[in-house]
Amino acid sequence: MPTNLASGAEYATVGQKRWVWPGFALPGVLWLILLFLVPFYAVFAIAMGQLDPILQRATPEWNPFYWDLTVMGEAFAELFGGQLGVIALRTLAYVFIASLICVLVGYPVAYFVSRRAGRWRWLWLLLILAPFWINYLMRMMSWVNLLSPDGQVNRWLTTIASWFSIDFVPPDWLAGNHVVVILGLVYGYIPFFILPLFAALDRIDEATLEASRDLGASNAQTFWRVTWPLSRNGVLGGLVIIMLPMFGDYYTPNLLSGSPRTRMYGNTIDQFINQTTSGGAVGAALTIILMIFIAGLMVYYLRSISRASQEARE
Repeated sequence: MPTNLASGAEYATVGQKRWVWPGFALPGVLWLILLFLVPFYAVFAIAMGQLDPILQRATPEWNPFYWDLTVMGEAFAELFGGQLGVIALRTLAYVFIASLICVLVGYPVAYFVSRRAGRWRWLWLLLILAPFWINYLMRMMSWVNLLSPDGQVNRWLTTIASWFSIDFVPPDWLAGNHVVVILGLVYGYIPFFILPLFAALDRIDEATLEASRDLGASNAQTFWRVTWPLSRNGVLGGLVIIMLPMFGDYYTPNLLSGSPRTRMYGNTIDQFINQTTSGGAVGAALTIILMIFIAGLMVYYLRSISRASQEARE
């Protein structure tokens, strides 16, 4: 009899444990349903809805059995054969170049802070986190002031040109300059790349690096054969964090350019949603296309992480 009671108590304890973590996860799941899945479905309803003949506004269709794919088809046709395709390619180029610069600049910074900063690591981390204390738009506005025709950058360039007796005409940096928009993206998102990469580099055991050197590998060989492979997931994680918002970014080109020559995909969505009466459905369709593309990137990232984890276990 006591044995049966003990078995019953043990079974009850196991049953309670099964519900502990799902219970902790329930608030987060409800939060995601409320603030992600519901708005996500609303975007689909608007993109697949009809146009109100009187108000000329997009009317959402909540019943999926009555969804109309006309607007979505027109958006795809414009993307692969119209002006929107040029904007999409420009966005891809901007994001690719900005991400490459983030890797080239951010990796040495993360490596130095994690492996070489010593007791001053806290100070370097504080400097990396400092931009998060200031609103993104405020930081971009400071660049607008610096790069304006009578801003400090042109003053410095004019002064330097006068030293060498060069006839210098100050350029208008904010008039559709591709380089300014790309550097603005780098400036805005590079802290988000450095932090996860720092965490990945900091987790590498120093004994592993010492073993590589004891086996006769040089510092360069140790980096390429040990440090880089072990930090590759951190690089991919940082790229995912910065690339996903870059594709939908519209305020950086607006603030640092405002020219149609530097318009990005996010600017087009913003234009259709906010500046036209019947453009809500088109803007929603373009949003869905962007989400499908981003989902493909996420699948590639997750498969890369899973493959790396499997190789590490083997």
